[in-house]
Amino acid sequence: MDQLVKQRSQALTALLVLTLIWGYNWVVMKSALQYAGPFQFAAMRTFFGALVLFLVLYVTRRPMGLTEFPTMLLLGILQNVGFTGVLMWALVQGGAGKTAVLTYTMPFWTLLFAWPMLGERIHGWQWLAVISAVLGMLFIFDPLHLRADSFSMLLAVLSGVSWAVSAIMTKQLHRRHPTLDLINLTAWPMLLGSLPMVLIAFLVPAPTMQWSGYLIGAVLFNVVLCGALAWLLWLFALQRLPAGVASMASMLAPVIGVIAAWIQLHEVPDGMEMIGMALILFSLSLVSILMMRPAYHGIPPASANV
Repeated sequence: MDQLVKQRSQALTALLVLTLIWGYNWVVMKSALQYAGPFQFAAMRTFFGALVLFLVLYVTRRPMGLTEFPTMLLLGILQNVGFTGVLMWALVQGGAGKTAVLTYTMPFWTLLFAWPMLGERIHGWQWLAVISAVLGMLFIFDPLHLRADSFSMLLAVLSGVSWAVSAIMTKQLHRRHPTLDLINLTAWPMLLGSLPMVLIAFLVPAPTMQWSGYLIGAVLFNVVLCGALAWLLWLFALQRLPAGVASMASMLAPVIGVIAAWIQLHEVPDGMEMIGMALILFSLSLVSILMMRPAYHGIPPASANV
């Protein structure tokens, strides 16, 4: 019993470190845009992140073979261009905290898309999570008083939608290849998806990158901490905790993002935004709590590498 308690304490500590890294990264990414264009930063993050993950595969002697190239390529485009590239674009004009919360609507979109694509119907308390998320987005967008960052907010939501579609495709891939290694499944799409991201970075006009110490540190933070270390912490926690508990803890990341942006970037949400953020966080928490039930068979809100 003591050993079990020790293992779970270590897993919870790993999750706490993980959520602090992912949550604070929203401030890191927003600040890095002072020195590089959004697509330039996204390209560096995804390409070098993929190389680090392949290094992890090699060191841990995990399988490195490529499974289903067309599927992996499409996953890479959705996860790297549709998710990472679009969320970086959203951060150009949008606040880090607000973008974090809107991007983290991805479990909500996954819940919706799983109905037509996987036959996993929404039922019971899940409807409350859906209604809460929709109301939260309406409060944040405030369609009666559209603001200058409305396009940025739309991009943040679209990045979450892209992640949701990739999550459903990932589950379908797992059904076909149940033994596929998780890091392998992350590394190959990241590498394949980074190539069009690099091409976009070259084609889209952007100011000349300023190779400051902060930019180099931000790239390293994303590649090493948010990439390799975060995935190792996530796998460590999943081995010792139920998936629902682990996913519930990961939902703290947007909360940390809002608080960090409030303190460091002085992004103070107004009343409507506060209500909207609270409703979305309630929706995410409810989805995670429902996952802890033994009868739950839906897609877990797997952590996004942000």
